[in-house]
Amino acid sequence: FKDSDRELAVSTCRAGNVIGGGDFAVDRIIPDCIRAAEQKRDIVVRNPFSTRPYQHVLEPVVAYLMIAKEQYLNKKLAGCYNVGPNETDCWTTGELVSLFCSEWNRQSKEEIRWVNQFDGGPHEASFLKLDCTKLKATFDWKPRWSVEDAMQKIVQWTLAYREGNSMQETTREQIAEYLEG
Repeated sequence: FKDSDRELAVSTCRAGNVIGGGDFAVDRIIPDCIRAAEQKRDIVVRNPFSTRPYQHVLEPVVAYLMIAKEQYLNKKLAGCYNVGPNETDCWTTGELVSLFCSEWNRQSKEEIRWVNQFDGGPHEASFLKLDCTKLKATFDWKPRWSVEDAMQKIVQWTLAYREGNSMQETTREQIAEYLEG
C-alpha cells in the first residue's frame, strides 16, 4: 500500500457465533445438530448452559460490505468494528438446540430431540458478547434477523440441500428476503 498513489481506508471487523445454512464444520453446534438430525439420533449437548450471542451469517456479511462501501466514500470511517446481534439474541446452547429441534420438527415433519451430556468439561466462559456500540452509532446499523428467523432459514436451507434443490437459488432467495427486511 505504500507505493499507492491514493490513500486507502482499512478497517478490521469481527463477528462472533455466526450460524447459517451450508456450515458443515465439525464441533460447531448447528452443524452438529444437523448431522444428528440427518442420522436420526439425539443431539448431544456438552454444555447447555453457556450463553452466546448468535447471528445469521448474512448479518456480518452485509455489515462488512456496508463498512467497505462507506469507508471508500469517507476514509475517516476506517476503524475496528464488531458485528453482533441484539441483546435479545443471547441464548444458552440448550435454548438454541431446543429452538433447532422445534424448527426441524416443524419443517421436516420428523422428530428430533437433544440430551444433556454436561460433565463439567473443560473450562469455558459462560457468557461471551461483542460490544457493537461503535458499529451501531457510526452507521446506524442494526441486525435484521432474530435467532428465530435465522433458525427458520437454516432449517429451510438444509432441507432444500437434502432434497437436491438448487442451493444457488435457495441462497439467492434468502439473501433477497434478508435485504427486503
